[in-house]
Amino acid sequence: MLNRKGGQLIMSGIATGRLMEERKAWRKNHPFGFVARPALNSDGTRNLFNWECAIPGKKGTIWEGGLYRVRIRMQFKDDYPSTPPKCKFDPPLFHPNVYPSGTVCLSLLDENKDWKPSVSIRELLLGIQELLDNPNVEDPAQADAYQIYCQNRSVSPVFSIC
Repeated sequence: MLNRKGGQLIMSGIATGRLMEERKAWRKNHPFGFVARPALNSDGTRNLFNWECAIPGKKGTIWEGGLYRVRIRMQFKDDYPSTPPKCKFDPPLFHPNVYPSGTVCLSLLDENKDWKPSVSIRELLLGIQELLDNPNVEDPAQADAYQIYCQNRSVSPVFSIC
């Protein structure tokens, strides 16, 4: 897994350091109702490269009052923060911007679009929360959810762009 000759070992160290900073910052200050923590390994230690997260329903939306602990898993690679984590609902969520596998389709998570190494776990979770209520119809990931969303465009002005 680690290449002692250079790159991979250094990148893994950078990723570990950044994830430790993220955890510390999250524990000090995070949005109310949100959950984000490294998953537990079978031996009881924390795995900084695999986080379990939950997002509360945004006030004033159909999601309000819910805690979407459908488990959002954030999986980080050794080259984080150069590359974004993979964020996945477990079990998968029926939503226009969530693939049938549960993987979230969000420009902030795409290194060819809006990903920047400075993006924090906090920003990612807030972005996913916003996406739940305001799907991006320009980048659908699930055809059935997208079609249902567009057919119900009278429910919200957002639907009129389908």
